[in-house]
Amino acid sequence: MGADVTPITAEATQPPPDPAKDSPASAAASSDKPADQPTLVTEPATRRIRLCADDYGISPGVNDAIRKLLLRGRINATSVMVVAASFNRAEATPLMILKAGSQQVAIGLHVTLTAPFRPLSTGYGPLRAGAFLPLKATLRAAMLRRLKPQKIAVEVGAQIKAFAAAFGRPPDFVDGHQHVHIFPQVREAVIAAVRHAAPGAWIRHCGSTRSFARLLSDRKGLLINHMSRALRRRAGEFGLKTNPAFAGTYSFKESADYAALFPGFLKHLPDGGVVMCHPGHVDDQLRRLDTLTDLREKEYAFFAGDAFPGILQKHRVTLN
Repeated sequence: MGADVTPITAEATQPPPDPAKDSPASAAASSDKPADQPTLVTEPATRRIRLCADDYGISPGVNDAIRKLLLRGRINATSVMVVAASFNRAEATPLMILKAGSQQVAIGLHVTLTAPFRPLSTGYGPLRAGAFLPLKATLRAAMLRRLKPQKIAVEVGAQIKAFAAAFGRPPDFVDGHQHVHIFPQVREAVIAAVRHAAPGAWIRHCGSTRSFARLLSDRKGLLINHMSRALRRRAGEFGLKTNPAFAGTYSFKESADYAALFPGFLKHLPDGGVVMCHPGHVDDQLRRLDTLTDLREKEYAFFAGDAFPGILQKHRVTLN
């Protein structure tokens, strides 16, 4: 949506939340909701799920593809990268119009803390050449407890504020680019920032509905599942909501047959579950910023195709 508008930047102006000082005991006075327990799946006649396209804002081609699918009702949620150059108020406007026309559309914040993107807040660290650390370096630092949760909480707060400035309201939910929001140290900072700036938002946990035996063959899925359990438990201690289950991860190999994989994402997914997806049109900006390119076209073609509604119906799933 074509206006040339300077990308939004923002920084938290109030004293930032301190993840180190947050504790379940301090939240008990405002919420006595117990931590969510694992969901026992009993598939109802019809399950309503969230089919969420990640990475809105990463490039014009991805933005266009996501808007088209939302308009056609082929997906019903998207998460927004407010730090990306291709996100601004002009790109937010069509999403606001879609949401005004259908309360079924959920618009969330896609917390971004990895390269090649740059922070909105001043004083964030560690950085490399002015940008966030690459994914592997961020995960390694998180596992070794070498990140700075206070600075992360400030940055997440700045991204929430930028979202609110663009959309005129807080996000419906919060998740993370490359699942960074579930990393150790990061998850505590995200929870602190959400409690402070968007307490009504739910946080996406990425726990799988697959059995442990099947997860053993998917090391990435196993790690994501383990980190998500800690996120969900911690969020529940503070009375923050999370989705009951999650699906949509796969190898991202160019040979992947997305149409064959998708029905497996729906299997055993309970009502309210989230399926992550990455539809998009490839352009030069996307190729500069991300390695996930041509598979986005495959996902878009699948969701836009004539067979997709019948697949949902066959599996007793609705987006409405």
